[in-house]
Amino acid sequence: MTQPLLREVNSAAKLEQADAESMPDGVGATVKALRIAKQLSIADASARLKYSTRQIEALEAEQWDALPTGVPLRGLVKNYARFLETDVDALLAMLESQVGAPTTSPIVLTTESLSSADLALLSDAGPRSSWGWLVVILILLIVAGLYAIERGWVPDTWLVFDWLRSLKQ
Repeated sequence: MTQPLLREVNSAAKLEQADAESMPDGVGATVKALRIAKQLSIADASARLKYSTRQIEALEAEQWDALPTGVPLRGLVKNYARFLETDVDALLAMLESQVGAPTTSPIVLTTESLSSADLALLSDAGPRSSWGWLVVILILLIVAGLYAIERGWVPDTWLVFDWLRSLKQ
């Protein structure tokens, strides 16, 4: 009585082990397996994603030196994951574990790295430059309003002042 039960447990364990062994390890193998499971060719993926077949083949073969680094590589993997309708975050985590987190260095501006002309431009730019545009827009609105009154496009009931009515005649 216990023998058939043990055989079922052993066969289930063997199936799980075979499934674990057949599961792809990296990002490239995973997306390749997903693409094949959806019965898509590399040309189909290339046409849909707007990446070259060479880039997709390099990704599936995990040839990192043939691919861009950092954010563009993450974008490629993210778009491919969306196309294959799979978990984007899981694939990005796999990518980070394989190639490392994208490194970004902040841009630091110092007075030594800037010329005097650059410093003059930076000191001139300020909040007062937006006032100039406000004045220009206000003048254009006034001119357009006066033109509309002169052409008779504005009803008399809107003209509250007598000098505005004199413009209409």
